[in-house]
Amino acid sequence: MTAAPKVVLATRNAHKVPEIRRILESAGAAVDLVAVSEFPEVQDVAETGLTFAENALLKARSVAEATGLPALADDSGLAVEALGGMPGVFSARWAGRHGDDGANLRLVLAQLESVPDAHRQAAFICVAALALPDGTSATEEGRVDGAVIRAPRGENGFGYDPIFVADGSTRTTAELAPAEKDAISHRGRAFRAIAHHLAALA
Repeated sequence: MTAAPKVVLATRNAHKVPEIRRILESAGAAVDLVAVSEFPEVQDVAETGLTFAENALLKARSVAEATGLPALADDSGLAVEALGGMPGVFSARWAGRHGDDGANLRLVLAQLESVPDAHRQAAFICVAALALPDGTSATEEGRVDGAVIRAPRGENGFGYDPIFVADGSTRTTAELAPAEKDAISHRGRAFRAIAHHLAALA
């Protein structure tokens, strides 16, 4: 039996690895997904792009080049209409320090405090990127529309999940079971689409 091809996930976010592994498995992608943390010599990549696609490709191409293996990356965030589409690509560092989920969430809620419920529309957007050592690459986008509520609810998920309710739902993303979240999430949609590109690696 042929071993599944090894693919490096270009993230140091411990929450993302099991989530993306679940999504790819559910999509039938037969790959051995490993975190970039297994390659301590690989340097972090500055996310200097101004779009989700630019940042996802920067990370995937850098890791593919450094490891000589196919690499997956994503860039994702919350785009709030009342904030002009922000925090967008700056979602992970909106409050100033990268990855401080609590501070980021509190800042968005503070910025929306005076915005009426009818105007709190937002979307979670994710671009997944696959880069191969030969320089070829592909991207896919996933999006879920919804709204930002006034106080966090739920213990699952991470980031802005506790304050986002998808259209057609009454529960925040953080109140959904992992499989429920994967089925509707921006990341689920993007990585299920990128799974079709991974089939060529087998």
